[in-house]
Amino acid sequence: MADIDELAATLPIDQIAQQLGEDPEAVRRAVGVTLPALLGGLEANAQDPGGEASLSEAVAQHDDDVATPPVDLADVDVADGQKIAHHIFGAQEDQVVQQLGSTGVSSSLVRKLIPILAPIVLSYLAKQMGAKGGSGGGALGSILGSILGGAAQGTGGPSTSGGSGVGGVLGDLLGGLLGGGRKA
Repeated sequence: MADIDELAATLPIDQIAQQLGEDPEAVRRAVGVTLPALLGGLEANAQDPGGEASLSEAVAQHDDDVATPPVDLADVDVADGQKIAHHIFGAQEDQVVQQLGSTGVSSSLVRKLIPILAPIVLSYLAKQMGAKGGSGGGALGSILGSILGGAAQGTGGPSTSGGSGVGGVLGDLLGGLLGGGRKA
């Protein structure tokens, strides 16, 4: 079963840190809040059948090799990542970055990470979709729920010291900013 730890393990943290001119440990902590935010945003979009169909189409357009270890940043299209982030978060992208920054990581680092991580996340989802044998009938929502389910239980996600409130912050943020579909 896929989880955030599996996805995080594919990331070349040192290479990302070097490219961004940041400390690897700071990047690791920022990845720990940014990955769940990206996945949560995707899951929120997948809650709507039209959103899931659109998301499935976007995932199908991404080469699953990008997320195949070892991930090479040269294969990551940052411009595409910016477009993906805009589709995921819409007009609330700045608010998402600010809220993630309130978890103890640098907002500017989160802003730089999102366009790097977004194509990797879609590639990873493309790989998971291929492993599940298709994209219909809520498969993408199910995969996202599975990945995020491990994080919600505290078994997934890159561990960060002092990150105990991150899940609640992200749930509130994504529920409030991305349609509130979870507040039923």
